[in-house]
Amino acid sequence: MGWMYHAWQGVKMKIKRVDQYVIEMPLKHPFVTSMGREEIVPKVITAVYADGLVGWGEAPVGAQPVYTAETVETCWHVQHTMLIPALLGSDVARGRDAGGLFERVRGHQMAKAGLEMALWDLEGRSKGRSVSSLLGGTRVQVEVGVSVGVQDSLSMLIDRIADFWSAGYRRIKIKIKPGWDAQIVAAVRAEFPAARLMADANSAYSLDDAPMLRLLDDHDLIMVEQPLAYDDLLDHAQLQAQLRTALCLDESITTPRRAREALALQSCRIINIKPARVGGLSAARAIHDLCLEQTVPVWCGGLLESGIGRASNLAVASLPGFTLPGDISATDRYWREDIIEEEFVLNSDSTIDVPQGPGLGVTVLPDRLEQFAVRCEVYRA
Repeated sequence: MGWMYHAWQGVKMKIKRVDQYVIEMPLKHPFVTSMGREEIVPKVITAVYADGLVGWGEAPVGAQPVYTAETVETCWHVQHTMLIPALLGSDVARGRDAGGLFERVRGHQMAKAGLEMALWDLEGRSKGRSVSSLLGGTRVQVEVGVSVGVQDSLSMLIDRIADFWSAGYRRIKIKIKPGWDAQIVAAVRAEFPAARLMADANSAYSLDDAPMLRLLDDHDLIMVEQPLAYDDLLDHAQLQAQLRTALCLDESITTPRRAREALALQSCRIINIKPARVGGLSAARAIHDLCLEQTVPVWCGGLLESGIGRASNLAVASLPGFTLPGDISATDRYWREDIIEEEFVLNSDSTIDVPQGPGLGVTVLPDRLEQFAVRCEVYRA
């Protein structure tokens, strides 16, 4: 296929050094979901050095195991004890080479994804090509939307959405949870009849809640995202058969194999591909390819990434199967200060430009990294 990635036939690079950071970035506004409230967002940042170049990666892990089982501490530990030692001294030519280096470690997808992202960045910088082009991206701009957390009142939610609507966002995703669901969605739809609207439950319901979830069919939603258990496929299949609205799976899709199983079981009609959740860009592209073959729409979710992870998500979302707008909002949606020099800006048509420079196409600011860093370690071959 003409859009498939182009294999790099260049000389392999020897990994000489890896820097590992834990940073904590304060959000502009608290972000509330059914899983809790976030005001300061931690993440593990890695810098991988080879042949005079540096590639950057991000593992957007949380402080607690509420979205996935991984946390800052587990990510640091697995990278420190297993993944970084496997990487140091190795000869690497491509981002996808990480799969072979890390295959002994089961799970820990975000820990792997952070380092794999850095290798894709290195590959692109070495060849003078963007990660988007290496992956097989076909777009220079991708359509995006905004995710709005649970608010203290309906009026506050309406006002918050109105601000984003005025800023130019045309796809709105609202978080729902028991007691903050059907009536809230109905009110938002009435207030914003032209919005491309989604609802995201973050695993807050069970099959017993099917009668309430069926009420959402009345509001012309693009999808209802992950209403049932975070690791479930079977109950989602039963629920999808009862709804006109498409279900979208997020937390349940952790590998390309899980995506294949979900599609075989008809557990959903849409898949949210978060590269960090599935183990990196290579796995994200594999899920994309599978869904494209079966004409299943995909889109790129967000995990409150810094500019490093945001650039990576934009590169993935440039692939042809990403036909729905992603959660890759502009820099100023979440951060007053980012750790990269570039700023991602919302265009007038509710899109964001895909970086076209070498690698991820962003420049990390050392002073900002130091400002937000709470832990750092340097590893040498």
